[in-house]
Amino acid sequence: MKRFVDVIVALFLLVIFSPLLLFISLLVFINDWHTPYYISSRVGKDGELFSMVKMRSMVINADSTGVDSTSDDDNRITPIGKLIRRYKVDEITQMWNVLKGDMSLVGPRPNVKRETDLYSNEERFLLSVRPGITDLASIIFSDEGEILITELDPDLAYNQLIRPWKSRLGIIYIENSKFLLDMKILFYTFILIFNKKASISWVVGTLKKLGCEEHLIDVCKREKILIPFPPPGFDQIVINR
Repeated sequence: MKRFVDVIVALFLLVIFSPLLLFISLLVFINDWHTPYYISSRVGKDGELFSMVKMRSMVINADSTGVDSTSDDDNRITPIGKLIRRYKVDEITQMWNVLKGDMSLVGPRPNVKRETDLYSNEERFLLSVRPGITDLASIIFSDEGEILITELDPDLAYNQLIRPWKSRLGIIYIENSKFLLDMKILFYTFILIFNKKASISWVVGTLKKLGCEEHLIDVCKREKILIPFPPPGFDQIVINR
């Protein structure tokens, strides 16, 4: 059922949004006369690498800097790229990866190999399923770029502030994965566009029903400043990346 829904929804969205994707592609192309698409290597199910398709929001060869985490004030982001990121247009092109079977609509977000190489044995459980377009963590940390905006080392900050909770939420999703939960995550990802508070409130309520630890629930409320914390499977905060 999950795969059937993935294919039907991905195909539907690609058809519906094809005019918008063509228009944005043209804008990206005429901005610097280079390809409007960015093909990025990501780690998928069982640790297999796949090529993820994204609408390009950064300058050409932006990944040559070796920086994987992106803050909202990153000077590699183009003017049109800011709009692409704000309205998540780059996520729509990933429906192609869903059609191919590299990804699912719902699942832990795929990461680059440099990041998955840092995973603890506990975090490697995240690689037991297809990565997804959205999940619980995508709702809670939809403002990832804003969180990293003042950080001198975005990659280190990601590993200290976001990864610890993103990984935990990914593990919780896998352990409780059901068709109904997937449908709710998709619905609240859509609601996130209009009412972030409502979407976060739903995630918090879901975590409470699942009996998750109070500290995680408190962090997911996003009412307090994030502070460094160890990723699952580690007892120390990441100090280098």
